[in-house]
Amino acid sequence: MVWSSAHAKLHVSLRARVLLPKRSRILIAVSGGQDSLCLAHLLIGLADKWDWSLAIVHGDHQWREDSSENAAHVVRLAEQWNLPAWVEIAESALTGEAAARQWRYRVFAKVARAQGYDYVVTGHTSSDRAETVLYNLIRGTGTDGVGTLPWVRQLDQRNPPVMLVRPLLRFSRQETAAVCQQQQLPVWEDSTNQDVALRRNRIRQELLPYLREHFNPQVDKALSQMAEIAAADTNYLNQQAKILYRRCILEPVDRSDSNPEVTDWTIKRTELSQAPLALQRRVIKQVLQRVQETSALPRPAPYNFFQIEKLIALLKAPNGSRSDPYPGGWIARVNGATVIFERQLSQE
Repeated sequence: MVWSSAHAKLHVSLRARVLLPKRSRILIAVSGGQDSLCLAHLLIGLADKWDWSLAIVHGDHQWREDSSENAAHVVRLAEQWNLPAWVEIAESALTGEAAARQWRYRVFAKVARAQGYDYVVTGHTSSDRAETVLYNLIRGTGTDGVGTLPWVRQLDQRNPPVMLVRPLLRFSRQETAAVCQQQQLPVWEDSTNQDVALRRNRIRQELLPYLREHFNPQVDKALSQMAEIAAADTNYLNQQAKILYRRCILEPVDRSDSNPEVTDWTIKRTELSQAPLALQRRVIKQVLQRVQETSALPRPAPYNFFQIEKLIALLKAPNGSRSDPYPGGWIARVNGATVIFERQLSQE
């Protein structure tokens, strides 16, 4: 291997963050685009130094007429690199980018679990981070949406979990392109990347160039740094909210099939109302998420800011105050020192 500045940069990041420990078994998600090829090239170059076991996984959404050729291209590269490879093909049409992303991560975790790999790595860059920050801000988001694309997160709930790692978050898209050009890596051009009907492509091709020209030539870097700061803040706040949740929330004791009516959630409103507002909101959000997870009802749309604020307002409301109905027939009411979050069966 010819040691390059890109190898050195990634090596330093991996040491500083302990992202992929020595002797890890790593599944590289390769689409065939420049970012994933750059990632694969760099990890292969560093594999002996870190004593990794590497393999390739590719997800075929069947969105494009050339998707099978794209998959075959990735398999040929894996053979040239002397790495195992798995191709997962979507069985049904995937509607939208979010559905495609969820499908990819689900099948990548499945392959990793079945083949004994600890980590799945993707080629997300600082440029992807900047685009996702803008995308989330435009849609409407809180701090969690600003602190997007963390370096590491769980892909499943097993113990131990398969971990998703994004080693290239210090690299820009320009840097990954330079690596591919220097190493003459055969990049597969995805025609859908030029379709500005997809909002992320419009952000990449129209909005970010406009911001660079008229506001800040380094806007990508600024947005990526903001995401890094917000991610650390979010992680800390979520940890504190979990502690507060355990003190202030009483979940239903009996969720057995023989007694499905025991569904009331109790919020200790006096104690929760004394906490900082940022933690109140996170605890209430956790309550609503847990209600969704444990309810036998079909999962409704995620709760929004205004629904969370309605419950926050009840923490200091007069006894007997009630919220408007929540999706699924749930309602919150003040009962002395508590707020009861209960399901109104009559509204089904």
